Formats: sequence, C-alpha cells, structure tokens
Amino acid sequence: MVYEHQDLSHGTIYLVATPIGNLEDITLRALRILKEADLIACEDTRQTQKLLNHFGITTPTISYHEHNEAGRAKELVEQAQQGRNIAIVSDAGMPGISDPGYRVVLQALEHDIPVIPIPGASALVAGLAASGLPTDSFRFHGFLPAKQGQRRRSLEEIRLSSETEVFYEAPHRVAETLQDIVEVLGPARTVVIAREITKLHEEFRRGKLSELSASLAERPARGEITLLIAPEAPADARTHANSTQSLADRVEELIRQAKLDRKDALKLAAKERGLTRRAAYDEIVSQKE
Repeated sequence: MVYEHQDLSHGTIYLVATPIGNLEDITLRALRILKEADLIACEDTRQTQKLLNHFGITTPTISYHEHNEAGRAKELVEQAQQGRNIAIVSDAGMPGISDPGYRVVLQALEHDIPVIPIPGASALVAGLAASGLPTDSFRFHGFLPAKQGQRRRSLEEIRLSSETEVFYEAPHRVAETLQDIVEVLGPARTVVIAREITKLHEEFRRGKLSELSASLAERPARGEITLLIAPEAPADARTHANSTQSLADRVEELIRQAKLDRKDALKLAAKERGLTRRAAYDEIVSQKE
C-alpha cells in the first residue's frame, strides 16, 4: 500500500484525531489510516483498544504517554526511519493538543520524517462554536494551573483581553476556578461551561460568573470540561485602564489577589495602564513623595 504523500525511503508519522465521546465522530480517513498503519502509538492502549474493537481494527498498539514520551518518541522515529508507518492517537481528540504528541513530531521533523495530521473531533472547536461567544478571535490555553496562585496569575494576564479565552479544566477544580475568575475578573463577566461534549450528558451552561457559581453550588459539573470566558467589554477595559485607583494600590492588589511578586505585579499594572515598567515605577515613587 502506498500512503498519501509518503516518501517510500522511509515511513510516515500520522497524527490521528479520535472521537471525544461519540464514536460516530471518527472520520473515514482516520479509520483507513488506523487500519493501514504498521503500528498505533496510544496514550492509553486500553482506551484505544475499545475504539479499535468497535471498528474491527487489528493493528498492533504500543503505549505513548507523558511518562514515557521522551524515550518512546525516539523509538517511534527510528521505526519510521526503517520504513514503518506510525499512527499516533490520544485518548480523545488530536494528539499534541493538551495530550502527548509534541515530542514525536519534533523529533520526526528533525529527521525529515513526514508528519501528516488526520483532523477530526475537537472539544476546543466544538465548545467554541456552540458557546455563543465571539469566535473571530480567541486563544486556547490548555489546562489552567492546579495551584491557586499560578492560576490567578494566568487569569490576571487575560483581565483586559479582547478575545474569547478557552481553557480545559478538571471537574473537581471547576468550582474553585470559577471563584478565582470572580475574584480576578469580576462577577459580571460572561462564562460558558461546556461539558461532556458529544456524549450522552452533553451540557452547555452559559451566564454571568455569579450565576454559574451559584449553579455549580447546587449542581456540580462532572466529566470533561471546556471553559470559555467572554472578552472584556471595551468600555469596561477603559474603566480598568483609567481607574481612580492609584498605581501603587493596584500593584498591592495584584500581589494580594494574584499572588504575584512585586516585580511581576508592577509589570502587569503598567501594562494595564499603557505604561512602560520604568514609567510605572517612576509614577509610584512620585506618588509616595
């Protein structure tokens, strides 16, 4: 079998998107590649085997996950150099997007091994499309940090964002994360919690932060979660930038709320007000004098 775009002197690495819930969301092309590949490298071989069994695919599998990624990537590239075609899959969605895959891609390209994406289902894209939030400009951040201080620092960075911000979040942390968003961005910001996308209990909860926090208290969100935060309204952004709060007080607030050190707090406060860090420092000194 001659694979698409394949140089016959060596094999190819295929990044194959798999369903994020509903098995019908796999593409015909993905099924063909999984059948024709010499080997499937899986984030979890047990999880992938359920998919393969469902579609009658008997291709051999091997594990490829965050704990063995460095060594296994080298091994997979060596096999591709020997002419074998390798399909990389994660448990759900596209490999390399908040899942293992980056290292094998990097090493494959360094050794002139073709890397071909086989697109498919994505919680990021599906959640954004159905969120009701602006889709013309957005940023995807992967998972928010588990530690509160680091998480609040990440949220401070998007305080004045003019784009829809998209995160993945663990269900056991989502209520705590929403509370941090309230503290950092204020209770009026619109947020969407998309959970279990394409699965039986798919749900979209949309509303102001204050409303969603109350909703989660009554009925916790379970399953895979995509968290989307609406852009800051332009008028509100100007209000923040021209706040009557002194620059020194804003720096102290950032240190207290976002757990930033003084240097980072000054840098962020300066950015909010359109100042260089030096100009912000001089302003604080002059205020004290």
